[in-house]
Amino acid sequence: MARSSLLGLSCLLVFINVCFAQFGHFPQEFQGGEAMQQHRFHSPRACRLENLRAQEPVRRAEAEAGSTEVWDQYSEEFQCAGVNMLRHKIRSRGLLLPGFSNAPKLIFVVQGTGIRGVAIPGCAETYQTDLRRSQSAGSAFRDQHQKIRQFREGDLLVVPAGVSHWIYNRGQSDLILIVFTDTRNVANQIDPYLRKFFLAGRPEMVERGAEEMEGRSRRGSVGEKSGNMFSGFADELLEEAFKIGSGLVRRLKGEDDERDRIVQVDEDFDVLLPEKDEQERSRGRYIESESENGFEETICTLRLKHNIGRSERADVFNPRGGRISTANYHNLPFLRQVRLSAERGVLYSNALVAPHYTVNSHTVLYATRGSARVQVVDDLGQSVFNGEVRKGQVLMIPQNFVVMKQASDKGFEWIAFKTNDNAITNLLAGRASEMRMLPLGVLSNMYRISREEAQRLKYGQQEMRILSPGMSQGRRDRKR
Repeated sequence: MARSSLLGLSCLLVFINVCFAQFGHFPQEFQGGEAMQQHRFHSPRACRLENLRAQEPVRRAEAEAGSTEVWDQYSEEFQCAGVNMLRHKIRSRGLLLPGFSNAPKLIFVVQGTGIRGVAIPGCAETYQTDLRRSQSAGSAFRDQHQKIRQFREGDLLVVPAGVSHWIYNRGQSDLILIVFTDTRNVANQIDPYLRKFFLAGRPEMVERGAEEMEGRSRRGSVGEKSGNMFSGFADELLEEAFKIGSGLVRRLKGEDDERDRIVQVDEDFDVLLPEKDEQERSRGRYIESESENGFEETICTLRLKHNIGRSERADVFNPRGGRISTANYHNLPFLRQVRLSAERGVLYSNALVAPHYTVNSHTVLYATRGSARVQVVDDLGQSVFNGEVRKGQVLMIPQNFVVMKQASDKGFEWIAFKTNDNAITNLLAGRASEMRMLPLGVLSNMYRISREEAQRLKYGQQEMRILSPGMSQGRRDRKR
C-alpha cells in the first residue's frame, strides 16, 4: 500500500514538473510582466524638460488612397520619453500595406470603421473559404489566412513588435488612426528609433533613421522612395523561394510602384469574414463576449483591441464635467506583453481635471476634439507648460510631472498613451487624493494654517478627478 502511494506521488510530481516545463518554454515575448527583467530602456542622457511644447506633425507623405503625417521623434520631449507618433488618413476602400516595426504600437481609431489582419508567427490559417462557394464561382481553389479583426471608432488596437499587420477602410468616410510607438521598449533591441519594414510597395521615407539623426548618410533620406523587404534580394533567389517567374518577382519588389503605403482597392476586397452576430445566433451558435479574455485563449486568438470611446465604459464619470475611460492589462490582458496602456478623456465645456501625476509612466496626449488650457509643473515647482492644446496637437507629459487641464467653452477630448501597462494616477485634490490621505495635523503644519482651514482644504472638493465648472468659471464670466 505504501509503495503504491509512493509511486502515485512520484507520478504526480513528474506531471507537475512537465507542466511547469511547458510554461517555461512559452515564448518570452508573450509571457507575463514578471518574466521580463525590465520593460523600457532609459535615455542615455539627462532630459531637458524646462519648456514643453504642444507639437504638430512636421512631415506629410501623400499616398494613392490617403496620407501619413509624422511628428518629430527627435524633439527633446519625444527623445526623453522614447516614443514616436504618426497619423494615418485612409480613404474609403484604402489599404494600408502590410508591414512591421521594431517596437510595439498602440493605435487609436479616431474616426471610421475597418478590418485588419495581424500575422502572428506560428499561428495557423484558421479562416478558410467555403469550398462549395468557390466551386459555384467556377473555381475549386480554397483560400486560407489568419484571423481578420474588425474595429470601429473608439477602439484601441495593439500591435506587438515585429508582427506584420495591415488595415483596410471598409467604411464610407475617411479612417483616421493615431499610432503611438514605444521605441524604448525592451522589445526593440536595435536602437531607440522607429524603423518600419514594409512587405510591399515603395513607400516614401517619413520616419528618419538613427544615421540621419547623427549626421551620417544613408542609402535614402526623408522624401525619397524606399524599398520593401524583398527589394534587396537577388531575383533568382526570390524565384526559387516562392516558385514564381521573373515578372512576378518584379511586382514583389515593387518596381515602378508609385502608390506609396496606402493603396486604393478597385476590385472586391476578397477576404474571409465571419457572419454577423445576429446570423450566428439565428443558427444557435455561441457568441463570445468582447470582455472574455480568459485562460482558455491562446496566442493565436488573443483579443488585441478594446473600446474606450463608448460612454457606458467610463471608469470616471461626472454628469457636469465629463468622463475618463482606461485600457490597461486588467481589461485588455495583452497590454501586459507590450507594457503599454491608454486613457480616453472627454471634458464638457469649462470642466477641469484635478491636479494629478502619473506615478510610473510618461504620458503622450493627443487632442482629438476641442481645446483646453493645460498646465504642467516640474520637480522644481516651475511651470514647464502653460498654454492651449488644440485638436491635432500632441503634448508629452513626463513621469511625475503634475498636470491640470481645463476645457474651453467647446469642450475637450483626448487620447493619452502611457508607457506602462498599469499606469497609476495620483490625484492631488478632491476625493481619493493625496490631501485626503493626510491627517489634519500634518496639513495645518505643512501650510502654517489653522485646523479649520486645513479641514476646508482637505474636504472642500467633493468631486473626484473630473471637476465641474465652478468659481473660476464664475470669475471668468464676470470679466467678460
